[in-house]
Amino acid sequence: MTATQEAGPGKRRFLADLTPLRTSAHYRRLWFGNAVTWVGQGMTTLAISLQVYDITRSPFSVGLVGLFSLVPLVVFGLYGGAVADTLDRRKLGLASAGGSALLSAALATAAFAGFHRVWFLYGIVALQAVCAALNAPARSSMIPRLLPAEQLRAANALNAMTTTFGTLVGPSLGGLIVGLAGYQAAYSIDVVAFSASLYAMWRLPSMLPERTGAKRASVLDGLRFLATRPNLRMTFFSDFCAMILAHPRALFPAVAVLWYGGDARTTGLLVAAPAFGALLGGVLSGWQGRIRHHGQAILLSVGAWGTAIAAFGLTRNLWVGLLLLAVAGYSDTVSMIFRNTMMQVAAPDEMRGRLQGVFIVVVAGGPRLGDFLAGSVADLTSPAVAITGGGLACVVAISVLALYAKGFRRYDADNPTA
Repeated sequence: MTATQEAGPGKRRFLADLTPLRTSAHYRRLWFGNAVTWVGQGMTTLAISLQVYDITRSPFSVGLVGLFSLVPLVVFGLYGGAVADTLDRRKLGLASAGGSALLSAALATAAFAGFHRVWFLYGIVALQAVCAALNAPARSSMIPRLLPAEQLRAANALNAMTTTFGTLVGPSLGGLIVGLAGYQAAYSIDVVAFSASLYAMWRLPSMLPERTGAKRASVLDGLRFLATRPNLRMTFFSDFCAMILAHPRALFPAVAVLWYGGDARTTGLLVAAPAFGALLGGVLSGWQGRIRHHGQAILLSVGAWGTAIAAFGLTRNLWVGLLLLAVAGYSDTVSMIFRNTMMQVAAPDEMRGRLQGVFIVVVAGGPRLGDFLAGSVADLTSPAVAITGGGLACVVAISVLALYAKGFRRYDADNPTA
């Protein structure tokens, strides 16, 4: 079955293609487990930030939570990919998810015991990031072994839905539970939530990488492989255009006050709008099954992101601004779905873990660089210049890449080449 024949009647469908959930019990359990786990982790992430603030009353100390999470993700992201290309991915997924569950249990135990120390919370956050850096490449590399190639695009759309749903619902639910029952309740629920993911991985068959050589997988070999695969490289370059040049998240608090005369609630709406659009990108993904030229879809999606961000910088109407941010979030999810699909289909199994490791570094580091760039430009000029200029720079950069990368434009899902 080819990409253009995906799911038969699903060609005329606009909603997400559920074929992977219907045809693979292993994928169905893994998908459900990930959905529950994302909600639980979203609860814990917010609960830790709230607890750090309760202890210190310092916004700077809360900001350090992100730093203690980012550094291990970047440092161990590439290493986690190499481990996933060496060991049984099922066992690695079980071990890393089990480690995250034990860390949440440690948080719950400390909260029940009244042990409130910032250094302890920072240490748990860092160790959780290490577990995530080991788990994500293993989990992502499992999907192409569970499903035929023609269903991977639909699976990535479904995976995007679980991630976005968790980031939307988890923090909101976490804030509610902390307010009603305390930190120990939020952390305890997260421990229980991990059981769904652990059960799904326990039921999986062995997932040893398909190795062509006897030597241990190395990070450098993965980077050398990426250097010789122009289409796969372009998936990362295109993401950099959006996440570094046109990422206005750091300016939302200032924009809420200066442009809309709002407050923290307005900032919350600005943060939620791209996430809502991203969720729609997964829910309304059925039409993507008709797309053969995934490279073109990525280029157009990134261009749409930049255009929406540039237009957002020009409007002073809150509802129009929210709509534009939702369009940007939708475009980002479309790009992510096709980028993940290309990495899973065009790369050999023995390299998939390391490519996912690079993906983690890009996803973790790119937006932080974008926040720094947007904040610096806004400080030197104005938020409007930073946002609109960044959006236009993204459009220009992706246009230049489109002119340069002819092979990427011609990438055909029916005949994938890395």
